[in-house]
Amino acid sequence: MLCFYVFTAYDRRAFLQPQLSFKTSSYVYHEAPPGTLPGAEGIRQVVSMFRAAFPDLEMTIDDQIAEGDQVCSRATTCGTHQGEIFGIPATGNVVAMTGMTIVRIVDGRITDSWVKNDVMGLINQLNAGSASR
Repeated sequence: MLCFYVFTAYDRRAFLQPQLSFKTSSYVYHEAPPGTLPGAEGIRQVVSMFRAAFPDLEMTIDDQIAEGDQVCSRATTCGTHQGEIFGIPATGNVVAMTGMTIVRIVDGRITDSWVKNDVMGLINQLNAGSASR
């Protein structure tokens, strides 16, 4: 499964290599976070940010459904907060963030992706949402 390969690549850091054979040059990262670079560079930027904050990052696919040219994956990302993210210094907290990703595949290549993660849940686990901070 191509989508499984994409998520596995996050874990194995292969996703950060300069040449991504599974994306087209016209790849679109829909609904990317503000300030994210366009295209595949945006994905690399977000993955790098999370890798710096959670060096032991692991992603597990919980469910995956394919129909037509799209694949939807529900995943859980886990790691230990060892570096700054969203302006929050390392806490040492072990966290889990759920999310969903939809990718469109054309001619065996990912052309589009939509990613929704529970970022507020992540921030709450980092204790950044508490009144004591």
